[in-house]
Amino acid sequence: MKKIFTIISFLSVLYTQGQIKDTVFTKATLTKATVYYGYGADLAHTAKASIKTGMQQIVISNVGFQPDLNTLQISCPENVTIMSYIHRIYTTPPIENKNPNLQKYYDTIKQLQKQVASINNDIQINEDQLRRITSLIENNFTTPDKKNINSDELMKLTNYYTEKVNVIKIKLFQFQLKRNECNDKINEINQRINDMVDNENQPSPEGPTGQLIIQILAKEGGSINLDFNYFTRTAGWVPTYDIRVKSIDNSMKLVYKALVTQNTGLNWNGVKLSLSTNNPNLGNNLPYLTPTYLQTYVPAIYSYTATAASYNQAPVMDEIVVTKSTADQKLTLKKNIDAEGNVSDYMTLTESQLNTNYEIDLPFDIPSDGIAYSVNIKEEKLTVQCQHFAVPKLDEDAFLLAKLARWDSLSLLPGQANIIMDNIYLGKSYLNPNTTEDTLQLSLGRDKRIAIDRKSVKETKAIKKSDKKTELYTQEITIRNNKKQEIQLELKDQYPISKVTEVEVTLNDDGKATVDAETGMLTWNI
Repeated sequence: MKKIFTIISFLSVLYTQGQIKDTVFTKATLTKATVYYGYGADLAHTAKASIKTGMQQIVISNVGFQPDLNTLQISCPENVTIMSYIHRIYTTPPIENKNPNLQKYYDTIKQLQKQVASINNDIQINEDQLRRITSLIENNFTTPDKKNINSDELMKLTNYYTEKVNVIKIKLFQFQLKRNECNDKINEINQRINDMVDNENQPSPEGPTGQLIIQILAKEGGSINLDFNYFTRTAGWVPTYDIRVKSIDNSMKLVYKALVTQNTGLNWNGVKLSLSTNNPNLGNNLPYLTPTYLQTYVPAIYSYTATAASYNQAPVMDEIVVTKSTADQKLTLKKNIDAEGNVSDYMTLTESQLNTNYEIDLPFDIPSDGIAYSVNIKEEKLTVQCQHFAVPKLDEDAFLLAKLARWDSLSLLPGQANIIMDNIYLGKSYLNPNTTEDTLQLSLGRDKRIAIDRKSVKETKAIKKSDKKTELYTQEITIRNNKKQEIQLELKDQYPISKVTEVEVTLNDDGKATVDAETGMLTWNI
């Protein structure tokens, strides 16, 4: 372990000081994201690089901000040996600081631009001389009626100025050639700069990017493919449900959705999603029983235990719905509306002994903004048994309860559910499949057409003996069904259970209820 750490540290120093000459820059493409229940994701990338023979390093951009390097797996050709690797978050510096050769190119361009300016000045001077000579010839060697004057002296002057004009034109031609040569050099250097920047594939100045720096030893050069994947905790998903019930036939449609969120530093563009019910954050250590010793109550210990237990609960996320248009188009994002279409047409369900994976064969766009995006997983048409339920001691409203049998084949997870009955939104409920019961119960909402009244009836109090007092309490519950059809109502109440010998509680009239003497629960099925 110490040897590996030394190699990695050495590579970091070499890269920082710019001493490794053979450096290849490339950019990774995110091909698949396996998102885990709760928090966590496995990101799979692919990258191409052109390498030389010998020791060199490959700098791969477009990597997540916080990869767990202990989970990093890299696949490369057999002729390439991976010596070490490190990860960093890279922010683009000014372009001239990316490569020391760039500054030399910019200095050369400045010198050439100065030469072009000097040449332009010489061209301007000679063009001005040419105009003056041309004007002189026209004004002094011709008559007002533009006829040429023929004399020996004038002919000599004409020959002189003609030769002068030819010399100036030759100079102008040479200056133009030199200026064109300088401009060609400037264009050539600019092209070198552009090629160098393109080859580096560095991120844009708009924000940082994660980089994976790999030192390799290649037996031969050429183009290679690098496939790698890693685990990151900056993404995850939780389930949410739409429960659509038709009261006519008690049919129910269960829409299973996933709220996917990610803040990996990469925008997922056209990425295939796989939603896994596994949660790597929970750990895989076997539980072991140790002796339990009684002690006096210490509030801090119980507070810590309750806080630790709360971490196992699924997070609640704000919802943005992802919908699809056609099979070959990317999904579009719509906020706070129902999803159109059925993603389950493009989903493959794979189950193992420990988890279930929903493989969705569609390209998704999920930005790295920490917002939860809703993705439809599947729809199930179910038949449920509806029954009313009431506990008037706590709430005088009756609740409509849906009982779902044979639910264990649905691969459900705990999550919030939107209740929609006869196309009317009734509110939210919570679906909790973590039960050992054969029938899954789900509250569909309050039924205001069932009136329930619970009140205490006053009774006389009598003292039987000087050392003992008897008090009699009576509760009266009245129920009225204001609906057109009959209902099946399960009604619950309770009487107190004494834990001290000085107080004795006796149930005189159970009202024909089913009694649980250990808990004091009374149940009526009406």
